[in-house]
Order: sequence, then structure tokens, then C-alpha cells
Amino acid sequence: VKLRGHLFLRWDLCFFIIHSVSGDVTYSIPEEMKRGSVIGNIAKDIGLDLGRLSARRARVDSEDNSVQYCSVNLNTGELVVQERIDREGLCAKKTSCILKQELVLENPLELHRFTIRVQDVNDNAPQFSENSLKFEIRESAVKGARFAVGEAHDEDIGENAVQGYTLQQNDNFKLNVKTNPGGRKYCELVLDKELDRESSKELSLVLTAFDGGSPQRSGTVIIHVTVLDANDNAPVFSQTVYKASLPENSPPDTLVITVTATDADDGINSEVTYQFEHLSNKNNMFSIDHKSGVVKVTDGLGLVSYATLIIDITDVNDNAPVINLKSLTNQIPENVSPGTEVGIINVQDRDSENNRQVRCSLQTGVPFKLVPSIKNYYSLVTTEQLDRELVSDYNITITATDEGSPPLSSSKTVHLTVADINDNPPVFEEQSYSAYVTENNKPGSTLCSVAVNGAPVSSYVSVNGDTGVIHAVRAFDYEHFRSFKVHVMARDNGSPPLSSNVTVNVFISDLNDNSPQILYPTPEGNSFMTELVPKAAHAGSLVSKVIAVDADSGQNAWLSYHIVKSTDPGLFTIGLHSGEIRTQRDISESDSMKQNLIVAVKDNGQPPLSATCSMYLLISDNLAEVPELKDISYDERDSKLTSYLIIALVSVSTFFLTFIIIVLGVRFCRRRKPRLLFDGAVAIPSGYLPPNYADVDGTGTLRSTYNYDGYMTTGSRTSDFKFVSSYNDNTLPVDQTLRKMIY
Repeated sequence: VKLRGHLFLRWDLCFFIIHSVSGDVTYSIPEEMKRGSVIGNIAKDIGLDLGRLSARRARVDSEDNSVQYCSVNLNTGELVVQERIDREGLCAKKTSCILKQELVLENPLELHRFTIRVQDVNDNAPQFSENSLKFEIRESAVKGARFAVGEAHDEDIGENAVQGYTLQQNDNFKLNVKTNPGGRKYCELVLDKELDRESSKELSLVLTAFDGGSPQRSGTVIIHVTVLDANDNAPVFSQTVYKASLPENSPPDTLVITVTATDADDGINSEVTYQFEHLSNKNNMFSIDHKSGVVKVTDGLGLVSYATLIIDITDVNDNAPVINLKSLTNQIPENVSPGTEVGIINVQDRDSENNRQVRCSLQTGVPFKLVPSIKNYYSLVTTEQLDRELVSDYNITITATDEGSPPLSSSKTVHLTVADINDNPPVFEEQSYSAYVTENNKPGSTLCSVAVNGAPVSSYVSVNGDTGVIHAVRAFDYEHFRSFKVHVMARDNGSPPLSSNVTVNVFISDLNDNSPQILYPTPEGNSFMTELVPKAAHAGSLVSKVIAVDADSGQNAWLSYHIVKSTDPGLFTIGLHSGEIRTQRDISESDSMKQNLIVAVKDNGQPPLSATCSMYLLISDNLAEVPELKDISYDERDSKLTSYLIIALVSVSTFFLTFIIIVLGVRFCRRRKPRLLFDGAVAIPSGYLPPNYADVDGTGTLRSTYNYDGYMTTGSRTSDFKFVSSYNDNTLPVDQTLRKMIY
């Protein structure tokens, strides 16, 4: 602190912060290195395997989490400059400028400390605090009088700092360079020749300060000297060294300390004023009252004295802890074992002593905990087995609290996602599936859809791997097979893949795609069959039976019989479901001998299908009364047969005589008198039976067989004709025939 008056007094305001420097490796580099410049090979110097740097996510952190000045090349292990390193900005006037850095590796957490000593380069020139200096010196000043000019300041240190001063050549003054207790050089003007106010009232001198760097840098100041009367006493401070203690959070205008000085002169020469001469902190955080006196004192022109003021800053807890997330595994596999490290937390507090002691904690109810690690580092580890299917995301709040009074705290929320692994096989929603499909379906039609946990699946043939829809690959035929099973496999894309199986039962439902097939009487064109009806037949007598089957099933095979056309509509009736043809009334003499019936057989499908057949009946008790046989047909066809009657009568007569002889012979040989079947033995060929007709009771008429016992005497119109009711038997086998035998 410089006090202006007749004397000059100088103090030093100093701050000392001492850190112990330790580390495994130390590098020395000059400041202002270009980005990308190599500092050294940290992997080689520490003994790390290059191949594991990337796997363990190696990176450089600073202990105080400030700017990251260097980084590590994971391929070479070299430390390279990442940000501009300015020694003056980092360390100001400290003799030793050290960056404390840490090489962090994960899984497991490993910390290697190293230090970087930043060497000064001469990148700053000396500068005076003012562009010009003004001195008022009395002409009575004696030769040898000294006037303190002060010192120039250089932000560099050592040889790069101020090394000396030079004064422009003049007649009255010479320069005296001195070194203060702190090692800094300052200068004084020494009066070499008395001043003569009458000869020269003002003088201008050029003072130059230079450093010792290479290249050398310098700075100048202009000194204006005004010649006045003498002042031969310098002010004197009450103490040589002043000390004060001040909290760091002191508000503006807080009183630090008061310094006092006295001057033995009288009048204006005894007035003392105070001002700062040199501050160790260039931010000039302190002010001084020029009259009351804080730190630097001056009494105008004259001699200078020096005192040192040391201010100790006491810490208050005004900084909350800062939580830094150094590493985090965002996607945590759900199969990690408890105790797995998933993140690294670093906590810093800018306060000191107890105010910077920090405790960290997590909220309750999460399967994680913080484990203290190296210095201010914590490892975030799992405490139990994770299950993504139960909880897939976690928001974890980390709280850091210091031990100040009152304590300060801060929080940080970390989001973690549990990554899925293939630990669950697909699960079908049903233990088995049943699909119902109608026959004659279109190929590619949908049978059913299977789902696994509500998601698409892939399966065997004809299963859509994206939707789980099962398609038919061809048309099904109910008459060939009615059901089948499909084994569907659902497989995920995990590693290894997991799968599940399910059985799909496919049931084919019947469609009405088969018309009834008439087995008896045989279809028109194959053989000519005629039934003989006695004239004495009473109402309700069984005359014949239409036998039909349907290859369909269920209601599609329920058959009904209808007479759609007949020679005498009121003479015969047919059982709706049995197909039995019976007389509806007694046969009279007026009834036509030849009776033609057209019978329709319909199923119960939607839409219904049908088939028709012709039934030929002869009402007669005596074969001799039958003039012809082959001309029995539909009425609409009688006109077409007229031309053949003559030929038919001749043929029938010959046949009739032969037949009478055979009948008489048979009658005498056997007692039993069966029905006559004029067309001979007629068989129901197995070819008329469908290979897979439906075996449904009470639908068709195939399961019922009928035996007829016929008793007649030739030439008698009153011969008895015995009808025997039907009885149920086993289903007619396909390879057998139904025969009507003539005796």
C-alpha cells in the first residue's frame, strides 16, 4: 500500500492457499499448447492394458470438476490437450501451477491420479498501474532525496516477470532499483542535482520496465515532476504489519481494518492521505478511504513508508454440494447379479473443512444403493435381482448434504431403464385351440388366430408369423376327413431363443355339397324294374320302398321323400322320412293297371339338394292279364312309344308264355310264393354306395332292409299277397348288395 506525502510507504497484500501435490505420474508442459498436442502416454506410464481402455470406458476427470483440459486417446493411451491452458488464469502469481487430474476406469471402478505442472511462457508484458505518474517536489529537496515510483506488474512469473527498470536520460534524476521482501523489483527516483523552480517548474521523464523472457517484453510510464517547496518528513504507520480476519461472504462496505499514520511536518505537508499501492488480487476487492486510512497512506508529495496487511478469509457454508454423474449404464440387463455397478457419482463442495464434508443418500424403495469409493466418488450398485416384466424403469433421486451449519443439500434424479433379456418363453393364451371350418373352403381362408401374451407368433406351415393367423392351404372335404390337429410353435428372437407349443384342433363342418343318392330303384337307364301290386291290396299296404343315402352328415343328410308325379295321385302315398310306398286307399277295378310314380328325395341342407327316380307298378293278380311290360313310362313319353306297341305286344306275349311255364314249375317245387320281379334278379351294385356316406341313424333309408313274402296263384285274381313289416339291421356294408330274388 502506498501512502502519498513527503514519504512513500509500501505494503504487500498476500493470499496463501497451500495444497499438497501428490499423484502417481507428473507431467510438465508449457502453457498455451495447441489443442491435440500430446502430453504423455498415461497408459504406458501407469501400466494399463491398451485393449481394456475402451472396454472399461477410460476417461479423464479433474478433482474439482472444472474445465476438462486434457483427454485420453483410447486407441493409443496418450494424454492430449483438449482445452486452452492459461497458467495466469489458473494460478495467477503462484510459483507452482498444478492441475490435478484423475484417470477413471469402470467395471470395477479404478482411479489413477496424475498431475500436470503448467510452466510459464513469456506471453505477458510488464505494465504500470497508471499511464502517467505525477510528483510534486519542493526545490529545497537535497541531493540524494528518494522518491518511490512503485513497481510495474507482470502476470508472468520467474524470469518472465519484471527484472529491471530504465529511466530516460535527464539532468536531475537517476534511478535506483530495489527488491522488496516478496522478491518483486521496484524503483525509486534519486535526486542527483538540486531542482531550481525558477529554471524549470516541470519535468517529464520516461520510465521503462522490462522482463527477462525471450523475447523480452517491456512497458513504460510517463513521470510528470512539478517543482514545489520542500517537505522533509515522511508519514509513519502506527504498526509495521496489520492483520485482519474477514468472512468470505462479508457484504460490501464491511469494515475490515483501519490503518493510521502520522507526519511530523506542519501545515499542508502534514496532511496524510491513504491509497493502495499493490494488491495480490488484481480484482481490487478492497477500497481505502483516503482521509481516514485503510491500508495505504500518502501525505501528498514526499517520502514513502511500507507496511504489510494480511487478511485471512474464514469459510462460511455458502456452497451447496454439487452432484456430478460421471458414468451411468442407462440400459441395465435384468439378469445382472446383485452388487453390480451401474453408475459412478462424484460429489464436490467448494467450501472448506467441515463445510465441505458431504454425505450422500438414495430414496427408499429402490433396488439400488450408494457405496463410497475413492475420495469423493460413490458407486451406484444394485441390491437385488431386477425383473423387467415387473418394473422396467427407475427414477432414482440422489441427495448430497454437507456438514455445515446450517447444512446445505442438493439432489439429482437419475433415470435407469431395465433392459430385457430372453428369460421368458412365449406363453399361449389358451392351452389348446379349436378351429371350425366348413368343407369346400377356399385355400388361404383363415382358420383361427393364436396369440402369445397378446403378441404375434410364428408357427408351422400356413401360420402367419406376424399375426398368428392360421390359413388353410387347400380345400377340405368333410367326407374324407372331419378333423385334424396342428401343432403350433411360437418362438421368440432371444439369444438363445425360447419357444412354446400349442395344439390347434381343426374341426371340419359339413356343407350340403352332396345330393341324395338313390340306391333303389336303380337309376333310370341301368335296368328296368317293375313292382307287382295285388288287386286286393287294401289301404296302407306296403307296395315298395325308395332307398336313398346322402354322403353329407347332420341335417344335411336328413332325407325326405315326396311323390312329385303319379298316374293316379290319390292311389299311393310315400313315407316322408321312411321312403315306404303304401296304398292310400283300396285298389278298385277302375284303377289303371300301369302306375308310374316319380319320387323326389330331398335333404335338409341350405340350400336343399334333391334327386328323383321313377317307380313302375303293375296292379294285377294274374300275369296273364299283363299285356306288356316294357312300355311302362311317364305319361309324357307314351306318345313316343305308340309306334313300338305292336312289336312290344308280340315280344311280351312270347315272354309271357315262357314266364308262365317257369312260374308253374317253381310253384310246384316250392311252397313259398315270393313277389314277382319281372325284370329278373336285381342287385343294388356296390358302385352306387358312396365310399364315405354319412352313418346317421334315422336319416336315410339304407339301414332298414325289408323282406317281402308273396303268395299268389296264377290265373286267380284273388290270390293272397302277404306283406311283412320291415325290421332294422346293421348298416348295409359297402361291398355287399341288396338283392331281390325271383322264385
